[in-house]
Amino acid sequence: MDFNEQGIQAFQEKRYEEAAQLFTQAIEAEPENPIGYVNFGNLLAVLEDTERAERFFQKAITVDETAATAYYGLANLYYNAERYAEAVKLYEQALKHKIEGADVYYMMGKCFERMENPKLALPYLQRASELAPEDTQIRLAYAIVLCALEMFDEGKKELDYLIEQDWNNADAHYNLGVLYAVSTERTKDAMYHLKQAFTLQPDYDQARYIYDMIAQRFN
Repeated sequence: MDFNEQGIQAFQEKRYEEAAQLFTQAIEAEPENPIGYVNFGNLLAVLEDTERAERFFQKAITVDETAATAYYGLANLYYNAERYAEAVKLYEQALKHKIEGADVYYMMGKCFERMENPKLALPYLQRASELAPEDTQIRLAYAIVLCALEMFDEGKKELDYLIEQDWNNADAHYNLGVLYAVSTERTKDAMYHLKQAFTLQPDYDQARYIYDMIAQRFN
């Protein structure tokens, strides 16, 4: 097991100081290998040392401009800092250099959603849901964007699926309740799912607010 592998194991076990030492040794042993810099950047990001994390990701890209995971790690930093347009460009670089998995598509979709552009978010969230069909977080984000684009039939299918998979998914109940409220005359169904949301999650104030608003209108 090399320094990077040992460091990742320590990182996963939350032995952060030891992980930092091992990643430092990995970098010293192979200064032209981007993996050590990426791993150290990921560690610093978890520790919320964002300035140093950014430097390590940038160093990885300097060492190897095809280091997809370095672009992805740097993009996540920018996403968390609400620098969505910059993050999108970096996620695109990660895709260009063949990063694998659903997460990069999901994060790109979330960037466009945060930039209030659901049309651009949609294809990325759809692709993420195709790659990770059992990921409820991705499916929920996809459903929300479908509803934002008034694609209510498709959105309802996604929300029904989520509730079928996990009855206790308060967000799915909330969004299905809102869908019924805005796109149908099924007021009882809307109130039922909104009530489920704030019953499952008592601090779900938005669900309770919309429920009360509907109740006042029909009482």
